[in-house]
Amino acid sequence: MARLTSEVRSVLDGSFPAVWVRGEISNLAQPASGHIYFTLKDEGAQIRCAMFRSKRVLLAFRPGNGQQVLVRARVTLYEARGDLQLAVDHMEPGGEGALRLAFERLKQRLAAEGLFDESLKRSLPPFPRQVGLVTSPTGAAVRDLLAVFRRRFAALPLLIYPAQVQGEAAPASLIAALALANARAECDLLILARGGGSLEDLAAFNDEGLARAIRASAIPVVSGVGHETDLTIADLAADRRAPTPSAAAELVAPSAEHLTQRVAALALRLSDAQRRRLTAERRRAEALARHLALLHPSARLQQQAQRLDHVQQRLTFLLSERVARGRARLHPLISALHAASPERRLSQIEMRLDILARRLAYAGERMLHVRGDRLGRLVAGLEARSPLATLARGYAIVTRSDDGRILRDATDAVPGTRIEVRLAEGVLTAVVEPGTGHAGSAGSSEASGRRSGRRPKSSDRGSGD
Repeated sequence: MARLTSEVRSVLDGSFPAVWVRGEISNLAQPASGHIYFTLKDEGAQIRCAMFRSKRVLLAFRPGNGQQVLVRARVTLYEARGDLQLAVDHMEPGGEGALRLAFERLKQRLAAEGLFDESLKRSLPPFPRQVGLVTSPTGAAVRDLLAVFRRRFAALPLLIYPAQVQGEAAPASLIAALALANARAECDLLILARGGGSLEDLAAFNDEGLARAIRASAIPVVSGVGHETDLTIADLAADRRAPTPSAAAELVAPSAEHLTQRVAALALRLSDAQRRRLTAERRRAEALARHLALLHPSARLQQQAQRLDHVQQRLTFLLSERVARGRARLHPLISALHAASPERRLSQIEMRLDILARRLAYAGERMLHVRGDRLGRLVAGLEARSPLATLARGYAIVTRSDDGRILRDATDAVPGTRIEVRLAEGVLTAVVEPGTGHAGSAGSSEASGRRSGRRPKSSDRGSGD
């Protein structure tokens, strides 16, 4: 007999998965061991049940005779008496248990369809233009939502789509409100909200049609239903779930204080960046100005003029020194002549001396004249080679504005090329235009400009160096 009952038990344990059974408790026994034993019956049958202490301590209510319950159990056999019984793992009151069972079944079916896949969830706009509230206009949830929005971002427009949130007509009312919000397309974010309640109170948010309407919505949906421990099908289908209506508002509404602080910080960073950029550009401009001053022709002319002054001073010194040496050699000769010359040759010597003195003076003057002429020719040649002298005679230096290359041929500047014309005083900026009768040729453009006597516009005039 023991072997038979053991074999039957092994067959039962391996053939039946966990089952959900609803019935009325009777013959409830609660021994000191902590286990409970009872009979679960309905109108057509009854079966013995055992719930062991490890499972009983998890019960959220105290079971009693005559109470309708829903249990999840394993079918087994009590070998000592050969009785068929249920080993109960979970038990809950019958009314809520039915809703819970229906919730689990719907949840599993919709999850199998992929309705809750994270890949379907859409991201929420960081700064919504207008938010729609799908809720009861008279409930506590809408007051909580408005209070949070007023505190965090009072300027955010809100639009309420009234709907029933409890009762048999609530699912259809919620679906209609979602459809209206999508049809009017006035908001870029919707909040589906309701305050807390029992599982029966939240039954409208466990409706399959509502879940499918949430997923079909073209506008992202945030759910804020019940309390933090409540979980509904609408929460699973929504693009983002908040534990409460207030939390949904916190999630959606940007913080005005945070935005103000961030804008102030960004403005400070922008100001600092502009200040650093201006400083760097000012230093760069100063360096370029110094470099330009070193390369300017006037600097070279100043150096040449200084060199010319130095040569002139040296020439004057050399001439003076040579005259001084000649006079130094003449004085001893005159003294010797006076000492050695007889009286009768005095006049001849004086005459000769006078002639030599005149010749010496003439030679000095001639030498000064020759050296002065040579110096004048050198100065004239230096001035003739100076770019500024050429510009002063009416000539100009024409360069391309983009690369600074000097233009020597009109064909190097096609129509539309921006050029700079350096005169003796100032710089002109101009644009090459097509020449009359020779369109498309840079040379003809320049010739046309000379024939027509075109004067540069005021916008083409540059500033002088």
